[in-house]
Amino acid sequence: MPGAFRRAIHIVPGAAATSVEVEDDMHHMRVVLRHDAQTIGAVEPQMFRHPWSTCPGAEAQLVSSFTGTRLAEAARVGAKTRNCTHLFDLAVLAAAHAGEPCPLLYDITVTDPVEGVRHLTIERDGVRAMTWREEGRRFVAPEAIAGRSVLEMGDWIAALPPSEAEMARLLRGAAIISHGRTIPMEQQSDATRVPANCHTFQPGQREHARRISGLHDFTEAMNPPLSWIRNR
Repeated sequence: MPGAFRRAIHIVPGAAATSVEVEDDMHHMRVVLRHDAQTIGAVEPQMFRHPWSTCPGAEAQLVSSFTGTRLAEAARVGAKTRNCTHLFDLAVLAAAHAGEPCPLLYDITVTDPVEGVRHLTIERDGVRAMTWREEGRRFVAPEAIAGRSVLEMGDWIAALPPSEAEMARLLRGAAIISHGRTIPMEQQSDATRVPANCHTFQPGQREHARRISGLHDFTEAMNPPLSWIRNR
């Protein structure tokens, strides 16, 4: 049985505030957006577990990026590479779900590669919604994405209905970040070698970034990501 990257995302909408929390092998973070159903009045990010010493510095950038933004425009806020990628994505999810009546739980699993093959799934409130198969960094199933890599899916995702597009984006993101499980820690602990694709890896930050946490392997863990939500 191969190991697997596991990620859980819990979305709790409300009339005046919406929270989104994520936990996976490398991260545990939460973002709360306070709003009036039209505009984001306040942004409250929290980092409980993060891989780099400089990650918390991205909290102020997130507040600056989203405060005063209309909920309907949150997905088009710029400066993602100056933010923490994960906090940024949580804020966009919170804005997208702010007007909904019920909480939502996503569970994502990406198996470690075995002879170049990975299986990727996403569940929505316990119901499997998408299943992909990847061989040699190219998808072979479902047929709609066959032959594509994770970096060649933008047009296909854009053409999906909104709820399916959201799940596809989340699964694609997990497909990318899950590769960190198979890279030796000594090869992913020098921030100066990483492209400037988020707050920590920007010039001025990456020179001082220290790796402060490794991987929390949920493959055989007694409790899954965000287990406290399931045990209530």
